Amino acid sequence: MKLDTVREDKAIESLTARLINSFAELHTAEEVEAAVRTARETFAGDKVRDYVPILVERMARAELMPAPEATTGVDGTDNPELSEKQVVSQPGSAGGVGGSSAASAGGVGGSSAASAGGAGGGSAGSLGGRGGGWRRVPVPVPAAVAGVLVLAAVATVLVVRSGSDVQAQTGVTTLRGVVGSEKQAFFQDADVKAALRKHGFDVSVDSAGSREIATSVDLGKYDFAFPSSTTAADKVLNRPQVTGKKYAVFSSPLAIATFQPIVDLLSATGIAKQVNGVWYFNIRKYVDLAKAGWRWTNIRGNTTYPVNKRILITTTDPRTSNSAAMFLSIVTYVANHNSVVQSAADEKKVLPLVAPLFVNQGYTDNSSEGPFDDYLSLGMGKSPMVNIYEAQFVDAAVRHKLKPDMVLMYPSPTIQSEHTLVSLNGNGDKLGQLLSTDPELQRLAARHGFRTQDDRLFTNTVNQRKVPVATTILDVANPPTYDTLERLLDAVSKSYR
Repeated sequence: MKLDTVREDKAIESLTARLINSFAELHTAEEVEAAVRTARETFAGDKVRDYVPILVERMARAELMPAPEATTGVDGTDNPELSEKQVVSQPGSAGGVGGSSAASAGGVGGSSAASAGGAGGGSAGSLGGRGGGWRRVPVPVPAAVAGVLVLAAVATVLVVRSGSDVQAQTGVTTLRGVVGSEKQAFFQDADVKAALRKHGFDVSVDSAGSREIATSVDLGKYDFAFPSSTTAADKVLNRPQVTGKKYAVFSSPLAIATFQPIVDLLSATGIAKQVNGVWYFNIRKYVDLAKAGWRWTNIRGNTTYPVNKRILITTTDPRTSNSAAMFLSIVTYVANHNSVVQSAADEKKVLPLVAPLFVNQGYTDNSSEGPFDDYLSLGMGKSPMVNIYEAQFVDAAVRHKLKPDMVLMYPSPTIQSEHTLVSLNGNGDKLGQLLSTDPELQRLAARHGFRTQDDRLFTNTVNQRKVPVATTILDVANPPTYDTLERLLDAVSKSYR
């Protein structure tokens, strides 16, 4: 199997999982998989595959997303009294034999439960494809299946009630959050879970790209959102009906995960330089080489990585991920002669230089976990340089996942990304305060590679594992304003089309 096919299959698998999670309350996993499969089939035979996953995800989302203008009754007839909100979030019902209603059970927090009609005319409401608007498509369901769905719905209610009883008895509050993928390991850490439980919290998290959290994730089912920058956190706070608070819990500078043979090649070209045992990557020279279309084979004497690929840093998708948005902030700052992009003239000047740095990569992951996992498992053949958070590299060192030739390098300039929790209710507010101030949780955060308010915690971690990091980050660029960054990201997004 060709490498491109492997990458595309992995990308399709990843986007399918995201869509199943995003549309869990509207569609079954099978319906989502069918939408993805249908979208992908439209590109069968195409020779250029780099952008297929991006286009497939767009097409599948468009197919799965309900339109507001059309609603019909569960029997397929027009029902003007049924609003879109009722179609999406009404409690599921099960019809008995002959189509009469037997029982109904509501989902938690207004979420949609499955509805099933009995034999003899009942039907299960499911969302059909676009064809003059969205509609409910009658799907016959046997009475036995309807009975199973009724029992499942009742069981769900009992489980929810039992959970509430347990919470009342133990004094433990269960919180749910959506976080940038680089923080998932922190919340899954048994020691972190134990520390949170001492304070009366059980916390479970879903992961998503930070810009997805800020723009498209349904926040109604969460107690907190935890993107990877204050910019993304501000966008969360600007969303309708969000009235939470911000907590800058910890930070991590952007870095580049690479390999010793690559560092040696870059050092020979003057792009990479080592100072006091720490490697730095000259962004100015990188932008110039990328503009000139340099490939690895253009490096004189290159026998360690003689690959005819463009010299590019692998990033995530800037349309969904904070780490890519922050890297965009760095390269636009450098392209604007080491000045923060502020005006329309600045934007127009830098975009032709920086957009190809992202578009020429082809498919990119939605969150930073994907490319870093590839870095750890696949070696330099796939991605010789990967844009990451410093914390990811340190965390991998602590967990003994690094190989001897793996090297941490800092872009010069870099940018400090402040991982900022946004509370979505009172319990989320309590968690934000706790994570920001509790010494034990701050120590555990440092063990996962994050820089906390107490610098000694991070220093102790890297010293114990002998990770060569920059003790102090001096060459730091400031990101543009929220509105400017959004315009830059939108312009880069258009370059993908």
